[in-house]
Amino acid sequence: MEIENKLREIAVIPLRGLTIFPYMVIHFDVGRDKSVKALEEAMLQNQKIFLTTQKNIETDDPNIDEIHDIGTLCKVKQMLKLPGDTIRVLVEGLSRAKIKDMIQEMPYIKVTIEEYPDYDFEIDQECEALKRSVLQTFERYVELNAKITPDILLTVRAIDNCGRLADVIASNISLKMDQKQVLIEALTPKLRLEVLYKYILNEIEIIQVEKKINEKVKSQISKMQKEYYLKEQIKAIREELGEDYSKDEEIEELNEKLEKLKAPKAVKEKLAGEVKKLALLAPSSAESNVIRTYVNYIIDLPWNKMTKDSLNLSKSRIILDEDHYGLKEVKERVLEYLAVKQLTKSMKGPIICLVGPPGVGKTSIAKSIARSLNRKFIRMSLGGVRDEAEIRGHRRTYIGAIPGRIMTAIKEVGYKNPVLLFDEIDKLSSDFRGDPASALLEVLDPEQNKEFTDHYLEIPFDLSKVMFITTANSLNTIPRPLLDRMEIIQVSGYTEREKLEIAKRYLVSKQQELHGLKSEQFNLPDESIRRIITNYTRESGVRELERKIARLLRKLAVEIVEYNRDFIDVTRDEVPTFLDAPIYSYDEIEDKSQVGVVMGLAWTSVGGTTLNIEVAKLSGKGKLVLTGQLGDVMKESAKAGMSYIRSIADRYNLEPDFHEKMDIHIHIPEGATPKDGPSAGITMATAVISAITNIPVRNDIAMTGEITLRGRVLPIGGLKEKTLAAERAGIKKILFPYENIKDLKEVPDSVKENVELIPVKNMDEVLKHALVKEA
Repeated sequence: MEIENKLREIAVIPLRGLTIFPYMVIHFDVGRDKSVKALEEAMLQNQKIFLTTQKNIETDDPNIDEIHDIGTLCKVKQMLKLPGDTIRVLVEGLSRAKIKDMIQEMPYIKVTIEEYPDYDFEIDQECEALKRSVLQTFERYVELNAKITPDILLTVRAIDNCGRLADVIASNISLKMDQKQVLIEALTPKLRLEVLYKYILNEIEIIQVEKKINEKVKSQISKMQKEYYLKEQIKAIREELGEDYSKDEEIEELNEKLEKLKAPKAVKEKLAGEVKKLALLAPSSAESNVIRTYVNYIIDLPWNKMTKDSLNLSKSRIILDEDHYGLKEVKERVLEYLAVKQLTKSMKGPIICLVGPPGVGKTSIAKSIARSLNRKFIRMSLGGVRDEAEIRGHRRTYIGAIPGRIMTAIKEVGYKNPVLLFDEIDKLSSDFRGDPASALLEVLDPEQNKEFTDHYLEIPFDLSKVMFITTANSLNTIPRPLLDRMEIIQVSGYTEREKLEIAKRYLVSKQQELHGLKSEQFNLPDESIRRIITNYTRESGVRELERKIARLLRKLAVEIVEYNRDFIDVTRDEVPTFLDAPIYSYDEIEDKSQVGVVMGLAWTSVGGTTLNIEVAKLSGKGKLVLTGQLGDVMKESAKAGMSYIRSIADRYNLEPDFHEKMDIHIHIPEGATPKDGPSAGITMATAVISAITNIPVRNDIAMTGEITLRGRVLPIGGLKEKTLAAERAGIKKILFPYENIKDLKEVPDSVKENVELIPVKNMDEVLKHALVKEA
């Protein structure tokens, strides 16, 4: 049967993500301007419109080449305007149609189409067989797909037209857009049924696979529900028994943490065993609390977490200089560590011991080191610590056992490479609970601390990445084995010039800010600060100096607030006005050379000082009287000097038994202050010779050195501090042991410029320089 297909001109609406089949009633929204105008045109032309799918769903304004040629001729049944210039349209598919010619693209697409209506074709046996197969397959599809209501089968079974049957079924199954377009383009009913049959079979296979997956998942869910139900029952029983505790959740949580933990294999195995043990214990038992705390503690340790070192030497040098003036050797050691680490990419943390008097910045420089390295800082004060468990922790067998302070600090800081400061390591004590100094042997040994084992943890932890810094005021109380493990850096007291710079750079500005003063409200010149240093403090550090500056600024604050003073200039002479009368004074050189008076030099914990040693010759029976609270070493040094003088009596025309006819009285002023050490040997010997021979000693000379029976001059310590004290007293010439020449590099250049430093090997050279030659 030949059929003439009709041609007609009609407006087109391209569809995005939607395909409409003949006999299908559906609504969709129209919002594009061209589509709205096409719809308006359709309402004027018997409500007919051509709907076809655009090839690319993302195209906003498709042209004729971007839409499919074959689509569906539809009738607009209803229109509803929505907010936002959108129109909801209800259409009914009439028949297939194909674009023949394009008439226009603006203001809407208009084309000439050729219709392909479904007529009652003669049904042959093949077509009937296809129809039955498609129906049976569709029935199977409906059974498997719960989304389709069985009522659709009644509608489908009542359709005799093969083409219509295919279209109705196609509109009720889940197909992709390209598959739907293939069905639209299948113009003959037979071809349409063949394609549809293949698609339905494919969909059934997919549904069956989905069903298997769903059944599997459902089975797993059922199992989980069963477990949940049983757990809830157990929970209810526990609650009835008064054991309200979600133990299984906790065990599961611990196992999850254990899987994520980046720790050595041995550690993870140890923890896994502890977790298994915890699972078997009753929640209310004391042992379970101990294990729970232990496992959580180890999991929280930073096993593999480190801060990244700042290897920029220039930046680190700037940070160290910003915070501290002087301390050159300490700063250089930190920069050496950074340089070597940058070259080797890996290096064990150094173990440094800073030894020096109080107040010189040992503790604060450790903070600056941490800041310059970009590391976390931990400070542990060891003063008075007498229990070994403070370092290594308690064993878990004890009730209330906790880890040692080292592991506790590392856990709190959260990184395994901090800067750890052991403050006042020389103040450690020991008693029946153990010796903390011995416990530190492992901690401060680079070869052992990579496997440091805390008694509580019972597993090794790597401390080799930690930079250990210890501080001490004296090395005398530190055990020799512990001392051997540390790199000793002596931090000597500050000179007067260094204290002046520290006060100007740090102390004044710090106290000014704390007391709410501004720079324009007062002036504290160098001479005033120098007077505070010399007359109001006597220390190697700057703590007392800071307190005096703070006191002075408080006085200034009172003046400014109470008397409304705008500006105060604190001159040198006005310092006592604010700080009361001077507390200290320093020895100055005598106006003229005297007999039996020699200026000696001594080292104290607060720096160098001068000692005016006085000797008087008295009639007597050969007694040697020593006063001034002298120590045993100093007394022995005086006796050695006296024996040397007796051995050279003939050089000064003295009778061999001169010592039996006179008493020698040696006195060192400031009798309330204990004095000891051998370095005043040549000073006392020179003073005695001067007194016996009546030869004056030069008033502008000072000396230091130990004497032997043969008159040799032996080396002494503290040359830098002693020379500074001599310069302050106005001395022009210093005699010091020849073997101390190596220490001259520590003496400030200013001292070398103002004072003549003369090395001497024996007493002959000392007397040559010290005694005033007869005219």
